[in-house]
Amino acid sequence: MKILRILILAVIWLQFSPPVAQADGIRPNYLEISELSQNIWAILLKVPAKGTQRLAVHVEFPKICVESNRGSRLVNGAFLERWHLKCGSDLVNRKILVTGLEKTRSEAIVRVIRADGTGQTQRLTPSDSTFVIKSKSSWVEVSTTYLVLGFEHILSGYDHLLFVLALLFLVGSWRRLVAAITTFTLAHSVTLVAASFGWVNMPPSLIEVLIVLSIVFVAVEILQMHQGKPSIATRMPWVIAFLFGLLHGFGFAGALSEIGLPQHAIPLALLFFNVGVELGQLTFVACVIGLFFIANYLLARRERKFALWELISIAAFPAAYLIGSIAMFWVFERTYNFII
Repeated sequence: MKILRILILAVIWLQFSPPVAQADGIRPNYLEISELSQNIWAILLKVPAKGTQRLAVHVEFPKICVESNRGSRLVNGAFLERWHLKCGSDLVNRKILVTGLEKTRSEAIVRVIRADGTGQTQRLTPSDSTFVIKSKSSWVEVSTTYLVLGFEHILSGYDHLLFVLALLFLVGSWRRLVAAITTFTLAHSVTLVAASFGWVNMPPSLIEVLIVLSIVFVAVEILQMHQGKPSIATRMPWVIAFLFGLLHGFGFAGALSEIGLPQHAIPLALLFFNVGVELGQLTFVACVIGLFFIANYLLARRERKFALWELISIAAFPAAYLIGSIAMFWVFERTYNFII
């Protein structure tokens, strides 16, 4: 059916179109400013690399500061630069500028750690790359920063979204969809917290392989369902959603480790990062369902109206082949990277 082909292409575009707001997904620049003693600060700048080239992101401190002991090294795809600052007076209420965000279309997470253990966390964008060190930080700053990061991460996490898309084709009803999404959220929340606190650990490269294998598994289950061979995955999709949600939580934790957590507000940052992930996930589901509503409306105008879940079921069979093929490509790619 022409409408179905258009619908499937629209879903593919939504799934794989590159994110506009952030060029490097969940790899923002990271700036840490730690107070060692009065007017003396330790600086850590983490700038993502493209190959062996450093993105042109730099920090401009007030002219009252003099830097020393600067060093740089390439570690895990990012340049780590450390140095000390000695300032003529306190940095509180002074502006600090991160340059180059607009050229690299990237963002920056800034963390200030004061000598008394309190901190400040802020997210900078190409359009707002200046921040002020405050005497006290607000919980609103931490929650807003990590809420946005969680939302952006899930919308740029193509493997996680592909798994959610596969679940949508597997469930077959609103009640089962709500149950699957809820259990998936609960499961990845558990492992996100456990991995972030260091209670459990798994090799990130192995997790990446297992995540895409989970997508292949669900795609196969969709095909089995359409061939009249139901299994526990089709009868109780929330069980599969929970089991694989535990796995995907390690992936979220790995992404969060790229950013880091404010030591003075770890539970708050984790909570709002997870809320952001959930909001992004629900936004994606709503967009896909919206596409099916539009397709149903267009079909109704041609007197070929279906029930919503009937239309989703019709699209599920070809979609399963597409989802499975993409996931298998990732399996080979990530397995190669894991072995090498």
